[in-house]
Amino acid sequence: MALVYAQISGQEVLRDYKAVVGPGATIAGPAADELRNGSLPDTAVDWLTTNFFKTELELGRCLRLPAEGPCECDLYLTCAKFVTTPEYAPRLRARREVEQTLALDAAQRGWEREVERHRCTSDRIDKLLADLGQPAHPEEEAENTSP
Repeated sequence: MALVYAQISGQEVLRDYKAVVGPGATIAGPAADELRNGSLPDTAVDWLTTNFFKTELELGRCLRLPAEGPCECDLYLTCAKFVTTPEYAPRLRARREVEQTLALDAAQRGWEREVERHRCTSDRIDKLLADLGQPAHPEEEAENTSP
């Protein structure tokens, strides 16, 4: 395994890699058992080792291999295994703004399915922020609490 780690560039990527695929990592998902018991094919380990930096999502990682088809990254927001914390609120708010901007652009182009998709993601982020007890707009919260 040391040879696998040695091929990864950057200490930060190495740390993240070990946290996901290293011994004792807390992980869930279809490939979790394969990672834990070392039965992941060498080609998959090679791909993950070489391309681990590409697996990062906005709030986590996607270990889907190219042979498994395209990643559906937005699904992690509704995945039963997805967890977030108040520390991610700024990223959630930024993503919400992007989704709202994309919905407006799609509406101007008449792409109703894209409007629906972006609004659903924005609504899901609103729910996550509410569940975290975080305001969707922190500047409004500051105005409401000022003397």
